[in-house]
Order: sequence, then structure tokens, then C-alpha cells
Amino acid sequence: MKLFLNFILISYIFFISNISNALETSAKQAILIDSNSKQVLFAKNENEKISPASLTKIMTAAVVFELIKKGEIKLDDKFIISTKAWRMSKQGYSSMFIMPNDKITVENLLKGIIVASGNDACIALAEGVAGTESNFATLMNDMAKRIGMDNTHFSNSSGIYDQENYSTVADIAKLSIYLIDQFPELYKMFKEKTFEWSRTGGSPIKQANRNSLLYRDSNVDGIKTGHLSDSGYSLAASMKVGDRRVVSVLSGTNSNAERTKESSKLLNYAIITNDLIKISKDNQNFEAEIWNGKINKVKLSLNEDIFITYPKRKSNNISLILEIDSPIKNTFKKGDQLGNLKIQDNSGLIKEVPVYANEDFKKINFISRFLNTLSFLVWG
Repeated sequence: MKLFLNFILISYIFFISNISNALETSAKQAILIDSNSKQVLFAKNENEKISPASLTKIMTAAVVFELIKKGEIKLDDKFIISTKAWRMSKQGYSSMFIMPNDKITVENLLKGIIVASGNDACIALAEGVAGTESNFATLMNDMAKRIGMDNTHFSNSSGIYDQENYSTVADIAKLSIYLIDQFPELYKMFKEKTFEWSRTGGSPIKQANRNSLLYRDSNVDGIKTGHLSDSGYSLAASMKVGDRRVVSVLSGTNSNAERTKESSKLLNYAIITNDLIKISKDNQNFEAEIWNGKINKVKLSLNEDIFITYPKRKSNNISLILEIDSPIKNTFKKGDQLGNLKIQDNSGLIKEVPVYANEDFKKINFISRFLNTLSFLVWG
């Protein structure tokens, strides 16, 4: 039996613009995703192999964030800086300018990676966590496998060019969304515009975040820039407007200015041309009739909130349809699946998700059941 709920879902409108629905980008590879719904809104060569450059550092941060979340290391733990880590700044790479034998906190090293893009900080953290950078790369690849980065392999913690250090913009987007979802408090480091720390034997060093979008749009809160000669300029970016977040990753642009402009275009396209619709897991309108129960109806729920990204140019109403054999005659327990919720518009089915009982079935006594059955046989 289908129960037509026919809700008209009113979603938020954030901006008004003349931006065209026909989105294009000069980036060689690009992807745009609504983080809430996980819907891909634009893609161009998204599975093409790239050198991720400093986008690699997103994974370096994610591995350390996970260890912090598990309680295996703390932000105020200190790691001793090796000569190998120190040499990165001497060789001209992006650095936070650490010195050999310094003891630097995990928090400062993380900010040295995230804000200053320090390759020296990457090695220092990798060695402090796993003993060697090679061992740390194993942790990176283990996490990549767990979250479904099927076209990625990491050989180092910083993104220095190596044929065995490769990824795709689709995989980097998947990693970025995972990091934001799993470590929301630690992720706030990616929004910091400057990082200052007091080094040993010298004046404090203050460096600015290389993500130009942070200075141009207050809704942008990350994520990371990258550049290598073979892959051009790259940028993983995130914009949060209200409760909605969109993530873009692009690679293969010719300058910092171009990657900033193209990323801004992608992110604003998502907000301007699409609405986000939320269907709460605890929607009180989801219920089904019960046969021979102590209550006439059972409340239903979803396992999680459902998000749908929906083009504003489509004016069709969204309908929710509960598909359940109603009234429910069989016994059930809280958490049992009792049917499905179909989400559709005038064009057809958009998504289908299971619905579950919010409580156990409780039978009425034998006499009441007998009278109900007799009534049904007589009156139907």
C-alpha cells in the first residue's frame, strides 16, 4: 500500500545571480560536490591521474587527526626534528622553517602543514608518528583504501613529485569530505589565514595561508592549494553557507589567480543554481497503521537525515511516498524495517530509502484480537 504524504519541501535560496547553468572551467580536471547529499554537480576528467602536489597534505593531516581522535597522540605532544626534516627548507621547498633537534608540538606542526604548507613539517610529523616517512605513507594508503580512494597512491607525506604519488580530483574530493565530516573541530585549522610560531634561536615566524579564497569569501573555510610543474596549479576548496557545504577540487590551471577564480566559480555555481532539501530522520509524519496492536499506529524513522540537491530551474514539487503493507499485521521490534520511503518529483523517482519502526509491537489480548477478527470478517 502506498501512503502519499505529498509534502511540498521548501528549500533555502541563498543567492540571486545571472550565472549560466552551462558551467565550464579552464581547469584540466575538476569536480564539484554537494557535501551534504554527496551529489556530483559538475565533473571534468575527474578520474584522470594527476600529481596531487600539496593536496597530498590533506591526507597527512587526516591521518594525524584520526590518531588525535583516537587518543593515540595529543596536540601538545612534542616531536624532535630530524636533519631530514630540516633539510626541506634548506632545499628551497615550502617550509615552516624548523631547526634540527627542536621539539615542536603536534599542533604547531599541523598548522605548519595546513597554513604554511611546510614540507619540513610533513616529514617531522610523519617521523614522529610512524618512525619513518615510508611507514607513514603506509598509514596514508591504508586510510585511502578505507575511504574508497581507488585511484590514489601516496609515496610521501608532502606531495613532492614522485611517479608513485598520484591521485585524481574525484579521490581528493572524497578525502576532503571525509576529513571535514570526521574531524569537524580539527578541520577548523584549515580556515586560519595566518600561522605564527616562536622558533628556537630566532624571531617568531608568521606566514599567510596560500589559499586566496579565504581572503575573498568569508563562506570559504578551506582546504588546500598545490602546485607542481607537471600538474599545474591545484586547489581543493570548501564553502559553507548556513548548514550547507559544497566542495570543489581542480587541477591543471596556469596560475594562482586562475585556480582561485575557477574554484570560486564552481563553488558559487553550486549555491546559486541548486537548493539543498533535507528530510529529517525524525519526521513526525512518518507512521503506519497496525493490526491488533495496543496502539493504532507506529511511528517510523530513517536511519539518517536525507539530503537531496535539487536544481532551482526545476520547479516540480517533491513528493514523499511511504510504501508499506498497511495495516501491519506481523509483529515487529524497534529498528525493524517496515517499508520504504520513495522520494520523487514529476520526472520520476529520485531516491528510495528504508523506514524503520520506532518501537516494539505490543499485542492486544486474545479477546480483543478475536473481536477484531470477527469484525473484519463481518464488515471487511
